[in-house]
Amino acid sequence: MSKGRAEAVAGASGILLRYLQEQNRPYSAQDVFGNLQREHGLGKAAVVKALDQLAQQGKIKEKMYGKQKIYFADQEQFDMVSDADLQVLDAKIVALTAKVQSLQQSCRHMEAELKELASALTTPEMQKEIQELKKECAGYTERLKNIKAATNHVTPEEKEQVYRERQRYCKEWRKRKRMATELCDAILEGYPKSKKQFFEEVGIETDEDYNLKLPDP
Repeated sequence: MSKGRAEAVAGASGILLRYLQEQNRPYSAQDVFGNLQREHGLGKAAVVKALDQLAQQGKIKEKMYGKQKIYFADQEQFDMVSDADLQVLDAKIVALTAKVQSLQQSCRHMEAELKELASALTTPEMQKEIQELKKECAGYTERLKNIKAATNHVTPEEKEQVYRERQRYCKEWRKRKRMATELCDAILEGYPKSKKQFFEEVGIETDEDYNLKLPDP
């Protein structure tokens, strides 16, 4: 082993031993490398070699699970924990789990509130919007004032009379247009020229000539 690699393995050994003892749970070499690489800049080869050396020295334990080797702290270095102590720890775990869930729920509420606030108008934007709305409101107020001051209001009866007359005139228009069309069609059956020439000779002007459209019934 080169000097540089030996120093890397030696440096990694102390870090890995301390990490496994603090966490006190089993890890694969890949797990340890992934958890510590960013913080300590360890190379995977150095991690694998350091774990093997620590296991050979008896400072940590290793066990095979299928084709994967698992490393964990030597449990003999830790004091024995009684059933009562385990029950206390279990109760603490339950309490901390409930606290974590409560904090997560509170965090979700705050994130939702933050999202809502982020999408809302800023104070300057609100002030500008208020000014524009006030200006628009003033325009409507002036328009309403002019409408109320007018003396030529149309009563509901007058309005209804206008609608009835319009309906009557449109009905008469439709009736006369149908009669004129039928009469022209009858004449054109024996007319030697085209319909356009007939209209020009007779002097007939159609609604279409003036882009007029008969209103719907």
